[in-house]
Amino acid sequence: MLSNRSMPHDVLIPVLGYPSVGEAIHWLTGAFEFVERWRAGEHRAQLAVGPAAAIAIVRSPAGGGARIGDHVMVRVEEVDAHHAAARRFGAQIIASPSDYPYGERQYTALDHSGRAWVFTQSIADVAPEDWGGATPA
Repeated sequence: MLSNRSMPHDVLIPVLGYPSVGEAIHWLTGAFEFVERWRAGEHRAQLAVGPAAAIAIVRSPAGGGARIGDHVMVRVEEVDAHHAAARRFGAQIIASPSDYPYGERQYTALDHSGRAWVFTQSIADVAPEDWGGATPA
């Protein structure tokens, strides 16, 4: 799997929605001793959980509560082949494979219960600062 400084090396990455990204970072780093990997304003951030795991924090819509925006992100070797297999099986695709400036190609599908899954493939090694993110000093 291609390495990308904007993504952790983990295969499974929980993505959790919070009304305030900054408040979530403050609380999670303070209470649970997670470490901020990078932040993109009040839009999203990534926290390290020990030496080998990470979670992503995203801003939830106002009034939506903390659970809006939650999904599971899974890193795969070949996102287009994965997408084709999911589609053949009958998964509901809600976002087709697309390239993003942070060096990832991703698609989103819903499982049989309506839970969102984002499948991602690193396509470039991109520093968070190159697409608008910032790493802590």
